[in-house]
Amino acid sequence: MRLTGKWLLWYVAIGVYAAFMGGIYYYNLFRWSYDEKLKKTTLDMVRLYTPSLIKGLEENMEVITMPEYDIVSRLQGENSILSLIYFNRYGQIRWDVDPSVMGISYDEFVQKYTLPTDAIAMAIRTKSPKIREVPNHAVYDVAVPLTFRGEVLGVIDLQVDRSGIEKLVGMAMEKYAMGAVGVLVLLGITLYLFLHWFVINPLLALRDSVDSISFKNLDLKYPPRRDEVGDVAGSLTILLAKVKNELSAAHTRSRVIGENESRWWGAVLGSLLGRREGVIVVDEDNSVLYTTLPLPAGFTGKAHLLDVIDSRQQDLLRLVGQALEQPNRLIELDTTFRDAPCRVRAIFIQQEGEARRTIIVIVPKETRVARVV
Repeated sequence: MRLTGKWLLWYVAIGVYAAFMGGIYYYNLFRWSYDEKLKKTTLDMVRLYTPSLIKGLEENMEVITMPEYDIVSRLQGENSILSLIYFNRYGQIRWDVDPSVMGISYDEFVQKYTLPTDAIAMAIRTKSPKIREVPNHAVYDVAVPLTFRGEVLGVIDLQVDRSGIEKLVGMAMEKYAMGAVGVLVLLGITLYLFLHWFVINPLLALRDSVDSISFKNLDLKYPPRRDEVGDVAGSLTILLAKVKNELSAAHTRSRVIGENESRWWGAVLGSLLGRREGVIVVDEDNSVLYTTLPLPAGFTGKAHLLDVIDSRQQDLLRLVGQALEQPNRLIELDTTFRDAPCRVRAIFIQQEGEARRTIIVIVPKETRVARVV
């Protein structure tokens, strides 16, 4: 997989994970914020009417007054309030949506209707508002004590619908999802352009420069850069310079060794053979190390065996092939070389760990020469 594909998979995985974790965080944050706002709005709404309700309780503790009736009717008419119960200090029902329970005691009311939470009892005991979530329902049970000079004169209990919160949270999460996708796309495009411009393109240019390196000069043609890719290119340039120096030194050593070996073969074979015998010494690549035979006119450079022996000399070439198949064994053959009858002797010298050489001696038949061992 290419670098861009790996980056895309990694970016998508990290982006989805970050968006998912952010979604969990913001879902809880939105839900908590809307819950707190609903609680605060409900308490503020009750506190707004608390002075009027306390005044009505002080005027007549037994029967609800008209101002109180207007207030509880107004509260009951709010969209978020599902039901409302109004108690006095003696635990009598001062107002309820069911007229049949008005005037009964709190104990009788509990026997007839099951209260969802203990919010009323806790509000009377602590003399402060209590809010409880009704189990398995999207409802808050809000109990607000009506106190005057530290004495509880009555209690208002509200059943507040919180199902609208889920709709608000859902809408907020939809906006969050759209925003998260937009941010990931914009950030991904920006990061991809950065990756492509500052990483991918320089690497591709470096690849093309490496592909275009010539083995004749080993020069890396790449513009200088002050970044990590430039550092790699600089290290590669240094490496190529070292390789170039090593190759030059190896070529020099090979040339010197070849010249020394050629002189050595000339001294040895010249002392053993006559002047009329033709001698060819080749290495394992059939490159000529030493020969007494003339090379073609105008030939320069390192000679090959076929530069000395015409390819039409099939007998002689087969003799060389037989010598290669039977190392360290002298092979002889009578043939014609350059339109003259001769006897050809070839031996392939092979020693473990040593250089491999093939010696070919061409002896004209009218000439009597010593046997080479």
